[in-house]
Amino acid sequence: MKPHIHVACAIIEYNGRVLAAQRSEIMNMPLKWEFPGGKLESGETPEACLVREIREELDIGINLGQALPIITYSYESFTVTLYPFVCTPAGGVMVLHEHRTVTWMEPEQLSILDWAEADLPIIAGYLATRTIEAGERPHP
Repeated sequence: MKPHIHVACAIIEYNGRVLAAQRSEIMNMPLKWEFPGGKLESGETPEACLVREIREELDIGINLGQALPIITYSYESFTVTLYPFVCTPAGGVMVLHEHRTVTWMEPEQLSILDWAEADLPIIAGYLATRTIEAGERPHP
């Protein structure tokens, strides 16, 4: 049976843009883009994990916002369950401790990056939530 990990991830919004982080060359799935975050520790809530992981990875605080639908994705060698939250920065100067680079993107442009496959349904759910909040009808 392959390992199953649980990961909290942050869709960090600032000035109408969203933060995308590129995995380093030495990480699993090198150079793929992802929403920053990390593995839940034993007994830790997704919310507490996300605050801790963003501080460890990026040196910034975050304000947790809306939780998006939980996604489970099976890769060839492991399964991951992602707990995504829409967040805003809450102080600090960003310093990259794990990622190769980050970029702030218009939400509608996120799909042009080469994302880790598990993040693709999160992008779709996030964009659908934004469409509904804007009072528009989602496209079929």
